[in-house]
Amino acid sequence: MPYHWKTNFQDGQDTRILEIWPHNSLPKQGFASFIITTFVLILLPLVALSGTLVFWGLLPFLMLAVWAIWTALQHSYKRNKIYECLSFRQQTLDLKRTNPKGDTQNWSCEGYWSRASIYIKEGPVPFYVTLNGNGREVEIGAFLSEDERKSLYEELRSELSYYKS
Repeated sequence: MPYHWKTNFQDGQDTRILEIWPHNSLPKQGFASFIITTFVLILLPLVALSGTLVFWGLLPFLMLAVWAIWTALQHSYKRNKIYECLSFRQQTLDLKRTNPKGDTQNWSCEGYWSRASIYIKEGPVPFYVTLNGNGREVEIGAFLSEDERKSLYEELRSELSYYKS
């Protein structure tokens, strides 16, 4: 799961923290090997054409294809630089979201009055999960897959009920 719970002991009190991030199917470590493999596989059929005009005619288009794949993957990595952190402090819940451009959004509410909601079909994505409190409703984990959002909602609901008791 692209999220996990942890407990942090600070200032004499336990703080339960939920960290959420998008899942990348191709990790950074595999990026270079994927590009090199793609480059080699594209050039392999061209070996038979080496030394001909057809080779030089096709080469720029194949290099353009490799460049397009590289650019698309880099764009995907930049777009997925999202991080959400929900802290269950003694009196309050604090949600901090870091967006791909580096700007942050913060939300805080009194923990006892907060609640998690799920919109099965009404939200921008199926099984849209939100937190409510202080007269505001904020989304959490909208970038997760549908099954991950379902699981997140159940865990949030359970954690909130434990937190309130």
